[in-house]
Amino acid sequence: MMGICITLFVLAWAVVRLWSVPVAVGMCVVAMLIPPLAAMVANRRGPDDRWWDDPSGDPKSDEWWDELDGKKRRL
Repeated sequence: MMGICITLFVLAWAVVRLWSVPVAVGMCVVAMLIPPLAAMVANRRGPDDRWWDDPSGDPKSDEWWDELDGKKRRL
């Protein structure tokens, strides 16, 4: 995705601007939208990825949250 972004940007100002500046600007706008999309795709969690109930490392806090969630703690 990032390769497409860089390619769009370089082509827009090296080649396309010679024929149409508005099209070159449009290509840059599209290129500007790609990095945030790439970050969202790369950091997406799967449906079975339950990151919110990972232990925090604080035993007292984990015990408290498990009690609130109705979970039995395994010793």
